[in-house]
Amino acid sequence: MYKDYIGFGVAGNFAGHLEQANEASDFEEVKVKEVHAPKAIFPFYLPNSKRETFLKKYPLSSDTIRMPATDHNVQIEPEVALICELEYEDQKVVRIIPKSFGAYNDCSIRRPDAKKISEKKNWGECSKGLSSQLISIDSFNEGGVLDNYSITSFHECDGELHQYGEVSKASTYSYFHQKLLDWTMEKMNEQKDEGPAENISELLRDSHYPKNCILSIGATRYLPYGESHFLKSGERSIVVVFNHHKYSNDQIIKFIKSHQLEKEEVSFLIQSVK
Repeated sequence: MYKDYIGFGVAGNFAGHLEQANEASDFEEVKVKEVHAPKAIFPFYLPNSKRETFLKKYPLSSDTIRMPATDHNVQIEPEVALICELEYEDQKVVRIIPKSFGAYNDCSIRRPDAKKISEKKNWGECSKGLSSQLISIDSFNEGGVLDNYSITSFHECDGELHQYGEVSKASTYSYFHQKLLDWTMEKMNEQKDEGPAENISELLRDSHYPKNCILSIGATRYLPYGESHFLKSGERSIVVVFNHHKYSNDQIIKFIKSHQLEKEEVSFLIQSVK
């Protein structure tokens, strides 16, 4: 369904995550306008690109993570993804219009020798996760529907369900609402190829200025368990975005354990690791 949607992620949009992932040092030379600002955006999928790149492989799955051929650790990254339309003028992005959102797993290889963020992100089919249960966005301004949602995540191994990341309100992202969209547009138009970042305007040009985008807006913080446990075949990765006015985290756990996965105002992403 999203094979023509270009894929970008936001790095460093949740306080403390980069430090937990041992990636803060990658961004030491990156200049930001505010201390708590995100660091960069990165590509994870470049459909229809004229470049020969591993990022042309479609990575998204709603039910499977296929492990890469690597000795490095692979970790769940729980976050929200926005499904967006892009508008251009004079080969510049002038508007990002979020249409829907859902649970997303920016599953990542903890590869310390990677030169670019994208080198940790897409290793082929089923290397990323996007829920099939998306929720429409009425407005991405303050007071919009997404303000009512939280992100939670779990790791299931040996038949046991473990809380993986903190339960985090979407509204506690460092950059959110129009501020996030304005910052993202700026990066799409002006980000340079330096350090771990890439020139996004060139990637958009080489992908023939796609009209649609999947934008993952940043991974939340881990609990100590999530910080120290990594994925293995036979396990399950679970990310859930839910209306925290309607449900509690304990209720979400009960739904998972009882396989009650068709709930209003909940986006489940449950992936078997293979």
